[in-house]
Amino acid sequence: MRKLFVAALVMLLSVSALSAQNNFRGIVRYQVTSSGKVDFQVPAEQAVVEMKVFDNKLSLGQTLQTDMKVAQAIDYSPALQYLAMNDIELESYTGDTKFLIRGEITKEEADSIYLEDKEPGHFYYEMVDETTDILGYQAKKLIMHRYDEEGVDNPAICWYTTEIGPEYCLLFGNIKGFPLVLSQDLGEGKAITYTAVEIIKGKVKEVDMMVPYGYKETTQEEFVAFMKELQEAAELLEE
Repeated sequence: MRKLFVAALVMLLSVSALSAQNNFRGIVRYQVTSSGKVDFQVPAEQAVVEMKVFDNKLSLGQTLQTDMKVAQAIDYSPALQYLAMNDIELESYTGDTKFLIRGEITKEEADSIYLEDKEPGHFYYEMVDETTDILGYQAKKLIMHRYDEEGVDNPAICWYTTEIGPEYCLLFGNIKGFPLVLSQDLGEGKAITYTAVEIIKGKVKEVDMMVPYGYKETTQEEFVAFMKELQEAAELLEE
């Protein structure tokens, strides 16, 4: 009877530990720096980025993640106002340019990037048995292998924790965990690295994780059509 009780207690504690790992609520502040072969100046207004975390929800600016679903609110009204100042209007679009785009990824799709893939132009994530302490959290190592069109690997290092947020961070490359240090390739030899410099517990409420009011839900096809017309209009400025 005692063995059964101990086994049940161990199972209960394990389940509690698993559920507790995602009960963090707060803000993770990142410093953004140039880290590629080609150095460039990161604009001051983009040099600090804040990720809000509420249990299994993430918020990065106007982009929200809940479990495996992502909603992005985008307002292009400043762009249209700028075009209008130059006497350029879109021919077919008549909306208010405040788009809400929803997307969802399956666990199988997220896991697929962890399968070894060395084909030219492809990439995969390699989990490494190595840890370090970052701002009081145990961070695990991840190598992000990227193969260019010639098949040459251009790896980047990511450090992530499983003590914060949902199982996957879809807002930062579908990382299986929460990135504390993450490099992103911008192409043409440029890259940026997000480094967590401060973790602030609290100050985040569930209302902060809601989709902003006034955005119209838009299909991917509608958004692509708008962006094509916007690009064509912008090209008129260069003539």
